[in-house]
Amino acid sequence: MEREADSRKKAYVNVTLIILNVLFFIYLEFNGSTENAHFMYQNGAMFAPAVLEEGEYYRLLTAMFMHFGIRHIQSNMLVLFILGDNLERALGHLKYLFFYLFCGIGANAVSLFFNGMESRSVAAGASGAVFGVVGGLLYIVTINRGRLEDLNTLQLTVMIFFSLYSGFASTGVDNVAHVAGLLLGAVLSFVLYRK
Repeated sequence: MEREADSRKKAYVNVTLIILNVLFFIYLEFNGSTENAHFMYQNGAMFAPAVLEEGEYYRLLTAMFMHFGIRHIQSNMLVLFILGDNLERALGHLKYLFFYLFCGIGANAVSLFFNGMESRSVAAGASGAVFGVVGGLLYIVTINRGRLEDLNTLQLTVMIFFSLYSGFASTGVDNVAHVAGLLLGAVLSFVLYRK
């Protein structure tokens, strides 16, 4: 009984997602520069004309595992490292994997639809999925009377506020993907989570 409880606490999927992001980042850095938009485009980043005109829909997925520079991947992976395991334990391994991929792809798709063909910028990052994790946790924590493990509603609300504020106060940030990920995460948690 004790062994089963201990194995349930380990967040294998979350750790694997972080490792995949880091390995892909290292691979890209060894083969070019993650701060070069053209190089990132060539390796699978989001670019509206490529998706909508050329039908390269795989970019909705590959862009989730790409980051522009070390600070970009650091900030996303730090949030995922701190919060992702809580959500994986709440949902279970397979549901969490589905949740993460759905939020990331969904946030990219909403951003693509919202910005349309006029967007000529190259976009990448796990932010849509990460915001999904935060939105999902906010819903779960709220229905658990404001607490889940070491998290509470106030912590998550403050984090969301400052993350969104930082995004809107900066240039070159896909705020549509952030908000979409947050909302998709809350809705998907409502569907998938059982107390």
